[in-house]
Amino acid sequence: MVYVVSSIVYIFMEIEQLQMWARWLELQRDRAIAVLELEQEEEAEGRRHRRRRQMRRKIWMKQWLARRPLYGHYEQLLQELNREDPKGYKNFLRVDADMFGELVDRISPRIQKKNTNFREALEPGLKLAVTLRHLATGASYSDLMYSFRVGSNTISKFVPEVLDAIIQEYSEEVLPDVVTAEQWQQIADDFRTKWNFPHVCGALDGKHVRIKNPKNSGSLFYNYKGFFSIILLALVDANYKFIWVSVGANGSASDAQLFNNTELRTMLEENNLGLPDPDPLPGDDMNTPYFLIGDDAFPLRTWMMKPYSRRNLTNEERIFNYRLSRARRVVENAFGLLAMRFQCLLGCLNQMPETVDLIILACVTLHNLISIRYPAIARLAVDQEDEHNQLVPGEWRQGRQLADGDRTHGRNVVTSAGVSQRNYIKHYFNSRAGSVEWQQNMI
Repeated sequence: MVYVVSSIVYIFMEIEQLQMWARWLELQRDRAIAVLELEQEEEAEGRRHRRRRQMRRKIWMKQWLARRPLYGHYEQLLQELNREDPKGYKNFLRVDADMFGELVDRISPRIQKKNTNFREALEPGLKLAVTLRHLATGASYSDLMYSFRVGSNTISKFVPEVLDAIIQEYSEEVLPDVVTAEQWQQIADDFRTKWNFPHVCGALDGKHVRIKNPKNSGSLFYNYKGFFSIILLALVDANYKFIWVSVGANGSASDAQLFNNTELRTMLEENNLGLPDPDPLPGDDMNTPYFLIGDDAFPLRTWMMKPYSRRNLTNEERIFNYRLSRARRVVENAFGLLAMRFQCLLGCLNQMPETVDLIILACVTLHNLISIRYPAIARLAVDQEDEHNQLVPGEWRQGRQLADGDRTHGRNVVTSAGVSQRNYIKHYFNSRAGSVEWQQNMI
């Protein structure tokens, strides 16, 4: 009897164990089915997402734009020019392939974007090429869209970013905020040796850059020449490089008004610019301050020399004016070189004033960079003098030129110290120590 009972108990235990295994297998089956259904649902959602992405891509990207790698200027034309016509490459972008590569390497971290699920980010090199072509020719964003196969709306977004990246990356190197006394002394030495005008630390002048009338600006940007503009006021050294620039003033202001409101004038008046201490002119024994030179629009001070009025000039005054005009020619040539390289400045810029400011500053930055890396290039295009010291106009004068700033005088009352210093330099230029042999033939 005991044996039978124990057998029955054993049977029930086996049945219960089999039932547990059955329930476990059923649970595993349900779990596998759930996982499979989840994977199928995720796969279906992925297909739906890809279809939506493709549909959106069709909406914002036209097919002919998508064929940019096959026919775009950056991917095709520039590569051909680099292989077969380096001069054509340089003419196309205003920089050679080596400098273009350097620019790409240095500004890429500032303009590189991340890829998204909807599209791949544009290459930094492509953005830079489009921007440089715009600066070189003034071509509209629509024209650039058809040649580079990049949407005009996209171009309008990344061009200011590229311009700002160029300025931020190179400004400290080619257009620093602070010029040391040693650098000022080198500038003065260059003016003395190249232009026979000692103690000059830069030539100052202003130019108008034509713009489209900004919305709701009235006549604020309307200048005396009859068009809307932004003023570029610049100080230039003896080698046609920009030392200091002021950009953004409205076209209705005169050069004198603009200069009077700049930090440059304040620093000159307070003797905080870092110019060298006064010392004698070559062959002389009296200390003379270092100074800038400008035209009639600027004040006559010990730190600023300008020409004598053209009425009833004496022979000595004519010689002084000739010598000063000869040295001041560097700023006119610098503007000419700038506009010849970056012809967007010669047309009418349709961007907002803030973007125009970036365009001008980027052009100045690139101009200085090219002048530093390739100093011989400037000499081919600027004014020259023949064996008789007669002016030979430079290549830049053959095309259009930037409009001069307004010569209307501001509150630039002369000082007795400025008058005395100008008269002293006048006598110096007419003395044996300071004269040049050909000056009598130039007046």
